[in-house]
Amino acid sequence: MKVILLQDVKKLGKKGDIVETAEGYGRNYLIPRGMAQEATMRNVNQARADQQVAAHRKAQAHDEAVILASQLEKVVLHMPVKVGSNGKLFGSIASKDVADALIAQTGMEGVDRRRIEIPEIIKSPGEYTATARLLPEVTAKFKVVVEAKE
Repeated sequence: MKVILLQDVKKLGKKGDIVETAEGYGRNYLIPRGMAQEATMRNVNQARADQQVAAHRKAQAHDEAVILASQLEKVVLHMPVKVGSNGKLFGSIASKDVADALIAQTGMEGVDRRRIEIPEIIKSPGEYTATARLLPEVTAKFKVVVEAKE
């Protein structure tokens, strides 16, 4: 029996795949649980159209991420912070703080704050490099300059 998977099924396939299964497995397990639908000609055509739309959206998202990455690599983020007499910061700067400053200074809303990485927590003034992972295959590095505030 041929079925179209409506969600990822372990050891069988990914969402949208057309797979061959045993008759009982398809009729008694996959279809009643909403994990698959029967592969009629109409459903197969619809699944192929959905796959094309998904591929187009993925390509579009990739192109947008590449453009955003090229803009992000030109950014130099200035972060004025209070510094003690020993040259150390009061507290530290984490990736969340860098993300907030990036959105405030540049207005780039397309960068997810959980996707910004800094090599270590910043505890002293200086110049650092942060990495933004926009997609698994698209990353951008930008400078973060931590300055002492008067």
